Amino acid sequence: MDSHRHRNTRGRILGAMTKPAAPKRHLPTSPFRAPVIPAPKHFAVGDQVTHDMYGLGRVIGIEDGIAVLVDFGSAQHRILSPYAKMTKL
Repeated sequence: MDSHRHRNTRGRILGAMTKPAAPKRHLPTSPFRAPVIPAPKHFAVGDQVTHDMYGLGRVIGIEDGIAVLVDFGSAQHRILSPYAKMTKL
């Protein structure tokens, strides 16, 4: 009975883990390419941007490396870094 309970707990914990605890290391001599890490996006107050969900907007505030505040016309939204769905125009 204890082994059954242990398996359920282990399965539940592993199922909850969505990403590895540590990044993978790549050896320089490996024949496989290391994944390209995209450069961080930088925005300035006044930049015109587009967001996949909210559309066209203008940056009205910045929290360095944390978030940007964007006015999309009908509403203002705080977009958190890494700004995956937002691009500068």
